[in-house]
Amino acid sequence: MDINDFRSWHTVVMLAIFIGIIVWAYSKKRTHAFDEAAHLPFEDDATHSATLKKEDIQ
Repeated sequence: MDINDFRSWHTVVMLAIFIGIIVWAYSKKRTHAFDEAAHLPFEDDATHSATLKKEDIQ
């Protein structure tokens, strides 16, 4: 087994990991979490103000 065999296996493993991440990112189980994260910038300012008041930051 020489260095080129190692490089070949490394490429195959990295491709499998990449495909696994793509499948994970587009799975139906993750949709709710990603939608929630996408709407975070549009959350109500009252919630932000209440959090700042609770933590005594102004």
